[in-house]
Amino acid sequence: MKKICTKCSAGFEITEEDIDMLSDLSPVIGGKKYEIPPPTLCPRCRSKRRLSHVNQLNLYERKCNLTGASIISNIRPELPYKVYRQEDWYSDKWDPLDYGMNFDFNRPFFEQWNELVLNVPLPNLFTGYEFDENCEYTNHAGKNQNCYLVFDSDEDRDCYYSYSINQCVNCMDCYRTRKSELCYECVDCVKCYESSFLQDCNNCSSSMFLKNCTGCKNCLMCSNMNNKEYFVENKKVSKEEFENFRSLLGSYASLKNAKERFMKLKLEYPQKYIHGIQNEDVVGDYLVNCKNAYMCFDSEDLWDCRYVCQGFMPLKNCMDIDECGEAEKLYECTVCGYQINSCCFCDHTLGMMTDLLYCSHCPHTTDSFGCRGVQRKEYCILNKQYTKEEYEELVPRIINHMIETGEWGENFPSTTSKYAYNETMAQDHYPLNKEQAVKEGLNWLDDEKKIDQYMGPVNVLPDNVKDAPDDVCKKIYICEESGEPYKIIPQELSFYKELNLPLPRKGFFKRNKDRMKLRSPRKLYGRKCEECGIEFMTSYALDREEKIFCESCYQKALI
Repeated sequence: MKKICTKCSAGFEITEEDIDMLSDLSPVIGGKKYEIPPPTLCPRCRSKRRLSHVNQLNLYERKCNLTGASIISNIRPELPYKVYRQEDWYSDKWDPLDYGMNFDFNRPFFEQWNELVLNVPLPNLFTGYEFDENCEYTNHAGKNQNCYLVFDSDEDRDCYYSYSINQCVNCMDCYRTRKSELCYECVDCVKCYESSFLQDCNNCSSSMFLKNCTGCKNCLMCSNMNNKEYFVENKKVSKEEFENFRSLLGSYASLKNAKERFMKLKLEYPQKYIHGIQNEDVVGDYLVNCKNAYMCFDSEDLWDCRYVCQGFMPLKNCMDIDECGEAEKLYECTVCGYQINSCCFCDHTLGMMTDLLYCSHCPHTTDSFGCRGVQRKEYCILNKQYTKEEYEELVPRIINHMIETGEWGENFPSTTSKYAYNETMAQDHYPLNKEQAVKEGLNWLDDEKKIDQYMGPVNVLPDNVKDAPDDVCKKIYICEESGEPYKIIPQELSFYKELNLPLPRKGFFKRNKDRMKLRSPRKLYGRKCEECGIEFMTSYALDREEKIFCESCYQKALI
């Protein structure tokens, strides 16, 4: 079925497999199935809509609306929403049913939803606070210890300025890295140690500037190598030569030159058409141990899924999902997981949920519709309690009403988000400028953290970390690209000195964006292997400089 996206006007196809999965995921209420209609938005616009409700990285100081205590939150203090500290939000100090509303069949559902969410309190952050230690400045994270500005990450210790890292120790400025220690500026790496500026590497140690390497040690400026030691630019060197090269990189000027050389070196070696291992019948990128996954990205352990990004632990029979895991039969859900089943159009809900429709922040809840903040309940509509019989009579009427208003089958509109568009993950993957966002009716946050607002002195960092003054952590510095002020924390300084790395000239947000740019986008193109001519779908566009090989030819080309 060919369709035109009602948002961006792009043409897209709804396949027979899409239709079959929609039917399988459609809710059953009182023994009757209520079919979800085919989507009106293309896959990218559907993901953009979901991610416009997710702010992981931006944190603010504000007051808890319950206790008045000072807290850190991802919700700006000037917004009209009520925000409680997580410990209070999950407690019995308040009752979400106090905010219950009767459904009004003279008004659209989303209009009533907007009224509800303005009143129901929200948790200040989304973390596993019960299992965290000294992690006040983290979000979408859990079971961490001594972490600062770490996001979308679990089971880390002594880590800083990182996104989507798991089971890491003493790592800094890393992106989608797992089971690693003493790593800096590593992207998509696993089981690496004491290494910096690695990308797509596995089990490497004491190395810098590696791409597509496995089992390498004491290597510098190399690509596409397996099980090598003391190599520089893919050539064997002595231990003394390697250490001499490495010692030069404590200088910012030398490191900057090395980065430029590394970017050119990566183009000299072929890239595999997909980032991933142990997959079967998949179309997408950055996939591990997935089977029958179509248009999926940044995911692990997917089974029979379509249009999923950042799925995990495992995810089965799901469609149009972002940031979900340990779940089955989800449709149009965001940040949901841990033993959940048969939910549609839900967000920010973790822990043992089934049969939810249009719900947000409703842990341990079943059979509910249009609720926010309801916990350990069943048969609720707009935060109002009903009997099973009342629920099964009223929800079908609401669905029929939403069919008439054109709302049934659509997720929460981006215009209902509590965040400015440029605060959200949507801006990371589907960037807009202010003019474009305003034209789409979206909120926009003007950045006030610029150099013209900073009234203090312009401090200059030394070229070499060895020359860092004692008061370097007491000063404020200005990002050389964005103009935002930033600081060097004591743990950060110790880390740079231990690894002989120069101090950064950019703030965290710019560094994080730079790491994102190293990765392939969530978009696929038809190409041919430049070695054997076999056709495949890949995230490498036709105009990119890299040589793209199929799996077989790529493996043969490894050194």
